[in-house]
Amino acid sequence: MAGSSSKTPRFFKTKSIDSVSAKAKRSLFTSPEPDIEDYGHFFASKKKKVADTLLEKYRNKRGLFVTDVSKTEWCQKQMEFSLFFDDEECNNNNSDDKECFSFVYEGTGKNNNHYQAMKAGIDRHVELRNEVLKPVRVEVKSREDCMAVKLVNFINGVNQLLFEGLTRELPIVSFAFEQGIWMVGRIDEVRMHSTDHKAILVETKTRISDTVPSESQKRNGRIQLMCYKYLLDNLVSNPFPLREFYHYFDLEPQRALCEDLKKACCCSGFNAVTLNEVVLCYQTACKMMPRAHDDELVLRYESQRDKSVVLDEDKFAYNCGWLKGEISKCLQFWLQQREASFVATKLPEGSADGTAACLKEAQMELPEGSADGTAASLKEAQMELPLV
Repeated sequence: MAGSSSKTPRFFKTKSIDSVSAKAKRSLFTSPEPDIEDYGHFFASKKKKVADTLLEKYRNKRGLFVTDVSKTEWCQKQMEFSLFFDDEECNNNNSDDKECFSFVYEGTGKNNNHYQAMKAGIDRHVELRNEVLKPVRVEVKSREDCMAVKLVNFINGVNQLLFEGLTRELPIVSFAFEQGIWMVGRIDEVRMHSTDHKAILVETKTRISDTVPSESQKRNGRIQLMCYKYLLDNLVSNPFPLREFYHYFDLEPQRALCEDLKKACCCSGFNAVTLNEVVLCYQTACKMMPRAHDDELVLRYESQRDKSVVLDEDKFAYNCGWLKGEISKCLQFWLQQREASFVATKLPEGSADGTAACLKEAQMELPEGSADGTAASLKEAQMELPLV
C-alpha cells in the first residue's frame, strides 16, 4: 500500500500481502436484509414473553456479540446506556433496520470528529475486505436464509484459508459450552502460519491520532481477539450442537433456501437446497478449520491519516483462564446478577456520581481504537452481510 514512511521508531510501513490478488478473491455474498444478529423484524409477527434479563431482551435469538463482551469490559454502565438508548433505534423489533444502519452515515453529526473517525474506520474495513473478497448480492427471504449466508461465508472462508493462506471477514457462530450461551462475531483476518499451519487471528483498528494505544485500549482489544480464538476452539474441538442451534435461533432445518442462495452454494462447490444441508457442510468446515495459534494473536493499529503507517502491532499469547473470568464478569451484567459498574477512575472534582467520570473516560480513551468503539460492533451487526 502506498504512503509516506516515518522515521519515528514506533512507526513502520506495512508490507503488501503476496497472496492478495484477483485470483485469491473468494465470493462474498451480500444481502439487503440484516444479518442474523440484526434481523429483529423477522420476529415482529410472533408473540413474545417478557424478557427477564438484558441478554433475553436485547440478544434473544441473535446470540451475544463478541463486541458486547469487549464493550462491557470497557464500561458496563456505558454498555447499559447504549442498550437503553438504542432500544428504539436498533433493538426494537418494529424498527426499520435500514434506518438504523443509515443513522451511522446520515446522522446529524457529519461534521463531528467522532462521526468522521467512525466512518473512516468502517470504510477501511470494507477496503481490506474487498482486497480478498468479491461481494455478490443475494436476496434473502427468511431467517433461515440470513443464517445460511453467515454459514456459507464461513465455509468459503475456511476453504480460502486452506488454499490461499489468508481470508478476511470470517463470520463465526459458536456455542460457548462452559458458559452455555451462543456467541457470534466476525474476525477481521485469519492467516495460516508458515511453519506449524495453525491459524493466526488478526484484528485491525484505526486511530484518529498517530499515537500508540493505551494499555487499557490494548487490554480491551485483546479480550475481543481472545474471544474469537475461544469460539473457534469450541467449533474445532466440540461437536456442533444441532438441536440447540435450531431451537435457540428459532430456525426450521428443512426450510428451502432462496434461489440466490442455492446458486451461491453451487458456486461454492457444494449443493444445498435446505438450511440443514448448509449446516452439515458447516460442520465439515469446522473440522477442517485449523486451530488458532495459542502464542500469536495480533492487534494492528493503523493511522487514519495514512493507512500505510502502522502505529503499533501488539502480538500476545492466549490466556484462556483470564478470558473465561472476563466473560463471566460480562455475563453477570447481561444476566443482571449485579448492578452495572462505572469505569474505575478518579471522579472529577464536583462530580455527583460516577456518570461524569464514565463519560469523560469514554471520550478520552476509546475501546475500539476509533471514534467511539461503534465501528467494530457495526461490523458484526451491519445490515449487508457477506454470504459466501
